[in-house]
Amino acid sequence: MGFLYMINKKIILASASPRRNQLLKSLNIEFEVIPSQVEENIDEEDFSFKLIEKLALEKAQDVAEKINYPAIVIGADTVVVIDNHILGKPTDKENAFQMLKLLSGRTHKVISAIALIDNSLNKSITDHVVSEVTFRNLTDSEIRSYIETGEPMDKAGAYAIQGLASKFISSISGCYNNIVGISTDKLTKMLKKSGINI
Repeated sequence: MGFLYMINKKIILASASPRRNQLLKSLNIEFEVIPSQVEENIDEEDFSFKLIEKLALEKAQDVAEKINYPAIVIGADTVVVIDNHILGKPTDKENAFQMLKLLSGRTHKVISAIALIDNSLNKSITDHVVSEVTFRNLTDSEIRSYIETGEPMDKAGAYAIQGLASKFISSISGCYNNIVGISTDKLTKMLKKSGINI
């Protein structure tokens, strides 16, 4: 089966995330990666869907403004939310420990916002997906051993569900790919709205 995509418009992923890159590849579409330079400054803020959709849109806009050919730009942002507060990427090992200690034995939400910009039509759409993750009770030594692997240090909420932290998860509810980085189901529906059928 060949690639299915709109020939007169490129698809661009405005993210350097290898996880999102892999998920897009699973859709069998041709795309280019141009990482957004937008800074994420939302750690510990009170959560709102408007906030993360705005950030996903800003990431897409940042890349859309840099290109001069017809394209659909995909921006995305994933956050971990507990007690209505956003847990971003840890600033250091102690911060990672505090995050994982907070998640231990509890259920939290993983929310990914997706923004699409069609620069040829000057149109954009945004949406989001919510999944829930429950951690079993973690010991301090388990948390510190995990932190020493380095895996938590560039991940929202200080863990990667598809990595070594999978052993901490007692259950999930909702879209798994959303927790990894982007919901391929939601993205497919949004691309269809933009004229690309997968």
